[in-house]
Amino acid sequence: MRPLHELPLHMPALVCEVQAPEGLPEWRMHLEAIGFLPGEPVRVIAQGAPGADPLVVRIADSTFALRRAEAACIRVQTVDPIGEVAVR
Repeated sequence: MRPLHELPLHMPALVCEVQAPEGLPEWRMHLEAIGFLPGEPVRVIAQGAPGADPLVVRIADSTFALRRAEAACIRVQTVDPIGEVAVR
């Protein structure tokens, strides 16, 4: 598993878990409310320049712009192109 903000562009992955920073439990609730739930397919499709903030993220059938700090709360597992979890 790795944080979403470290996922290379266009690499398919699945959400494993969402962990809010200490003292900010509302971040987890917000991310889950907009669809970042375990098992959902996700990929980073673009990133801002300079500093790569925000990230444009595709989750299921929706697209969102997330700050890198928000994306760092989302743990993902990469999958191969046919949708199976990649073993690394």
